[in-house]
Amino acid sequence: MTLLLAQGDPISRLVAWVLLLMSIASWVVIVWKAWFLARQGQSLARCTAAFWQAPTIEQAQQRVQALDAQHLLGPLLQALEGQPPGTLAGAGGERARLTRVLRDALQAVTLRLQYGQILLATVGTTAPFVGLLGTVWGIYHALSGMASSGQITVDEMAGPVGEALIMTAAGLAVAIPAVLAYNVLGRRIGQIEAELEGFAYDLRELLAGQQASS
Repeated sequence: MTLLLAQGDPISRLVAWVLLLMSIASWVVIVWKAWFLARQGQSLARCTAAFWQAPTIEQAQQRVQALDAQHLLGPLLQALEGQPPGTLAGAGGERARLTRVLRDALQAVTLRLQYGQILLATVGTTAPFVGLLGTVWGIYHALSGMASSGQITVDEMAGPVGEALIMTAAGLAVAIPAVLAYNVLGRRIGQIEAELEGFAYDLRELLAGQQASS
């Protein structure tokens, strides 16, 4: 890659720089997302345990607010707040209102959890083709230069063609970690989302039951 950046023609250098930037961006996202999801999982476990161990709703809210540094359950607990009268948001049954508010809160939290996944998916799917483009252009450029010299030998072809093929390997080296990270991190995101959905369902049933009994 360093050789291509130093000795390649402008197109080859451009492709090499694109692959390098894609690799840096994907690894930054991989490291950050792994740390981010680890903290999210720990925070979610602490907050849910503190919530259900509290004797009252008010104390549960206070405990979660003190522990929810990642702001995972905070949006869900906003469902406890009533809607102003005389609006469509406050109309309908309590269960329907809770379902709507919790659904919106879950969507907002899910967007935060999914942040960066699109970049990993894009790098994983496009990096091999970018590398292939560099290889095709490198081979074409090498053969054009040899044809203009008037004589082509296997030894003369081996070096430039070999350098061009490095682009394909570079594209795969960029794409494989991005694809693996996308799958592994996506699975962890799915687990956190499932836990949040379960908490939201239990919270809705708790609040709807309290409203029915009061």
